[in-house]
Amino acid sequence: MALGVAFVMLLRTALKSPLLALFGGHDVAHAVRYFIVVAAAILVWPLTFPWFAKGCPMGKKVKKALKIIGIILLVLVVLVGILYWVVTRDSSAVPEESDGASNPLITSLGTTMLSGHRAGGGIAPENTMMALKNCVESDQYELDIFEFDLHLTADGALVLLHDATLDRTSDAAEYFGEENVDVGAKTLAELKNLNMGAQFEAEDGTMPYAGLTGDQVPDDLRIITLEEALEYLESAGDYGYIIEIKNSGELGYEAADKLYAILAEYGCLEKTVVGTFHNEVTAYMDENYPDMLRSAGVMECVKFYLCALLNLNVEEDTFGFQALQIPTTDYVINLGTARVVNYAHRYNIAVQYWTIDDPEEMARLQSIGADAVMTNYPDIAAAVLNQP
Repeated sequence: MALGVAFVMLLRTALKSPLLALFGGHDVAHAVRYFIVVAAAILVWPLTFPWFAKGCPMGKKVKKALKIIGIILLVLVVLVGILYWVVTRDSSAVPEESDGASNPLITSLGTTMLSGHRAGGGIAPENTMMALKNCVESDQYELDIFEFDLHLTADGALVLLHDATLDRTSDAAEYFGEENVDVGAKTLAELKNLNMGAQFEAEDGTMPYAGLTGDQVPDDLRIITLEEALEYLESAGDYGYIIEIKNSGELGYEAADKLYAILAEYGCLEKTVVGTFHNEVTAYMDENYPDMLRSAGVMECVKFYLCALLNLNVEEDTFGFQALQIPTTDYVINLGTARVVNYAHRYNIAVQYWTIDDPEEMARLQSIGADAVMTNYPDIAAAVLNQP
């Protein structure tokens, strides 16, 4: 029995690195690994009992058993390979026109909305007023949708910020004298002292805003609240919004409450899609704000993909979201296919892809019927995409 346990533990350890490499570090690697380990434990380990009971005599029985073990492991590897091929391949489905779709987020085949990811964070410091202005005032492109992220401050303000900590984008480490300061540990007034463009690197490799402190920091490089962003954008044009709640648990609920109230105040509920990676926050929004448009949660994406893969006919209300905001192959599974888009449109769901910075991929996604592309480089995307 000890040798059987050792075999299972060795297999569990040996499979970890190659499977993580195969699946790009995604959690699906762990699921596959444990499936193989459990299968091996159920199928292989019991075969060893007769030999160990007899002192494990070497001979034909041992060789035969080892051959069986090898065959079983080979079959498992083949099954994993087949699974990998199925979920990563580009289907041969033909893009379909979404005639009759009542969801305004769904575009006609051949047109794709342009969304600035983090307000175009590749060409200006992300999630700042400077980035917003850069997009609004550009004569090279025009955004259809602004995408940004929200965190709660210590005093309950919703500010535009992607990370939970401030170091990657600002001079917080220098200003506060410590690293990895959580945005939720500081008040809005404290955060307003930061230079949110301190770490921004331009395409030419320079850092044009590094070293600016105190009064040197332009107002449009200071952290901004959701109200400040909407006040500017709503006065500048007619835009849609994709907003992600970054907080989880009770803070996520509080963020959802505040977000709903602000969107209602500014008349933006009908043109804003709210998303979150936290399932409990998704459930909270559904229960308390059923009229707030939202994107699919993590598990909902998994459920949707399986339904699309199998082309299942499900009830019209099976999916409780209006937009599917997904990557293409970031998590091993190939979601950037006409099969996925066609299936989503069948159920009145818009498909919005992130984060797409390659021009060829932008064009390909438009060709399969993508409704929106979120990009850090809206200037590049505008030259590629046909917009509504």
